[in-house]
Amino acid sequence: MQIPFNKPYICGKEAQHIAHTAYLGKISGNGEFTGRCHEFFEKHFGFRKVLLTTSCTDALEMAALLLKIQEGDEVILPSYTFVSTAIAFYLRGAKLLFADCGDKTPNIDADKLESLITDKTKAIVVVHYAGIACDMDKLKTLADKYDLFLVEDAAHAIDSYYKGKPLGSIGHFGAFSFHETKNIISGEGGMLAINEKCFVDRAEIIWEKGTNRAAFFRGEIDKYDWVDIGSSFLPSEMTAAFLFAQLEDLKQIQEKRKSIWQYYYDNLKPLEDKGIIQLPFIPEYATNNANMFYFLTQNNSVRNKLLKFLNKKGIQAVFHYLPLHLSEFYKNKHDGRELPNTVRYSETLIRLPFYYELQTDQMEYICKKIREFFN
Repeated sequence: MQIPFNKPYICGKEAQHIAHTAYLGKISGNGEFTGRCHEFFEKHFGFRKVLLTTSCTDALEMAALLLKIQEGDEVILPSYTFVSTAIAFYLRGAKLLFADCGDKTPNIDADKLESLITDKTKAIVVVHYAGIACDMDKLKTLADKYDLFLVEDAAHAIDSYYKGKPLGSIGHFGAFSFHETKNIISGEGGMLAINEKCFVDRAEIIWEKGTNRAAFFRGEIDKYDWVDIGSSFLPSEMTAAFLFAQLEDLKQIQEKRKSIWQYYYDNLKPLEDKGIIQLPFIPEYATNNANMFYFLTQNNSVRNKLLKFLNKKGIQAVFHYLPLHLSEFYKNKHDGRELPNTVRYSETLIRLPFYYELQTDQMEYICKKIREFFN
C-alpha cells in the first residue's frame, strides 16, 4: 500500500467555473469569481474587507506594506513557522525577534512576549499552527498596551475560531493560504483580510500595483493613476474560479476532514495514554478545523526512526518546520536566545497523511503500523 502525504481534492465544479470564466473573456483577475469569493468570505466570516492574493506570502507582504514597516522597526514572530511569515517583514527592513512556542501547542507563547517589546517594536505576528487558535485575548491585551499592530498568519486556519470569532478577523490583518495542502485550495493562492477601516482604501491600491484602478472600474473616478507603492498581488480569474468551487463545498470538506482527524486521534490515543506519544492539544477557547494531524514523539531519534519505518511501509509521513532562528540565513542575525520548545517541536513532530479522499482502510493501516513500530 502506498499512501501519499497529500492529494489535492477536486470538488467537481472547478473546470466548469474556469470554462465559464474563459467564456466571459475576463481571465486576468478581479472579475466575477474574484467578486464571488470576496463576497463569500465577507458574509460567511464577517471580515470587514478581503482581497484575494496569489499566495499567503503575498498577503503577508501586503500587510507589511500597509503597516509601513521600515528599517529600524522590530517585529516579534514565532520561529516555528514557514519562512514566508518572516520574510514578508524582513524584506521591508524589519529586525526579527523570534519568540518561543508554548508548552502544549506549537503556537507562540503569549506569556513570554512582553520582555521582547522595545520602543522599536511595531508589530506582533502570530501563526495559528494546525488551525488551532493562539491565545488572542492575551495577545490583543499586549498589543493594545504597547500600541502595536497584530497580524494573524492564518495560513492553516480557514474556518477555525477563537471564542466564536473567526481566526484572521481578530488582529489588524489576517493572511490565508489556499495552497494545495490546505483545507480549501486553488493550487497556489491566498487572501488578506483587512479588519480596520482605515486600511481598506490603501489595501486596494497596493493590491492593484500602486494604482487606484479598482476605484476606476467601480466608476468612482474618471481615470486611474499611480498613487502609492504596490505590486501585482491579485490572482488570475482562473484561480478565483477554482477557489469558488471549493468554497461552495466548504461544509462538506470540513465535515470529512474532521472525521479523518478524529479517527487518527481515537486510534492513537492509547499510545498517548501510555506516555509514548503526545497528541494535539486543543485549548478550550479554540476550535479544530482539521488542517492537519500531527503528534510528538519522545525525542528526535525516535521521530527519525519512525519516519523511516513508515516510509518503508509506503506511508509518506513527514516532519515540519526547522527553526527560523537557527536557519542558515538568520542564525547570525538572531540575538542568541534559546527557544527550547521551538527546537522540541522541530525535532519530535510528525505529520501524517491527511487529505479528503483518505480511506478508512488506509488510516487503519497507518495507525496499525505506528502501533507496530512502538510495540
